[in-house]
Amino acid sequence: MASAPYDDPVALKILIAGGFGVGKTTLVGSVSEIRPLRTEELLSDRSIGVDDTEGVDNKTTTTVAMDFGRITIRDGLVVYLFGTPGQHRFWFMWDELAYGALGAVVLADTRRLTDCFPSIDYFEQRGTPFIVAVNCFDGAEVHDPENVRIALDLDPDVPVMNCDVRRRASAKTVLITLVEHALRTLTANAG
Repeated sequence: MASAPYDDPVALKILIAGGFGVGKTTLVGSVSEIRPLRTEELLSDRSIGVDDTEGVDNKTTTTVAMDFGRITIRDGLVVYLFGTPGQHRFWFMWDELAYGALGAVVLADTRRLTDCFPSIDYFEQRGTPFIVAVNCFDGAEVHDPENVRIALDLDPDVPVMNCDVRRRASAKTVLITLVEHALRTLTANAG
C-alpha cells in the first residue's frame, strides 16, 4: 500500500534565545496553540548579584530550564518552540536545546543590547541560521533595524526586524521570517 506524501509527520524545532527579561517566554506564549510549558520561578534573594535586573526592574520571575510551545501548521507538520533560559548560569542546557533546531530567533532589547551578544555568538559558532528580532517595549526608543545590525556587527544576510512579542501577529511574523531565512541558508549551503 502506497503512503500519502504527508503520512510521516514532520516536526520543526525553533529556538527562542536572548538575554534575561527580553520576552522569550512571552513570545512562546503568544503563538503556542497549547498552554505553554513554562519553568518560571520567582526571583529570590539568591539571584541578587547573579541576575542583572537593571532595565527590567519589574521582572519577578525567571525561566530556569526552558519554555515549550507548539504550533500545528497543517496535518503532519508541527513547529516546536523552545525558549532558552537567558542567564549565564543556565547556558549549559543550550547544546541539548539546540540539537536538531532549524534555526533560532535572538530577541533583543535595545535598552540592554549587549545582552544578546552571547546568543548571537553561540549561533554563529554553531552555524545555526538565526534572525534578530528587536522586542519593542513600551517607553523604549524604537531604532531602525539597520542601525541595530550595525551595532551588533551582523552579517548583511542576517535578518533584523522590530516586533512586539505580546502581539500574536507580530510574533508569527518573526517566526515566518526565521523559517524563510533558515530555508534560504540551508539551500545556499547545500549547493
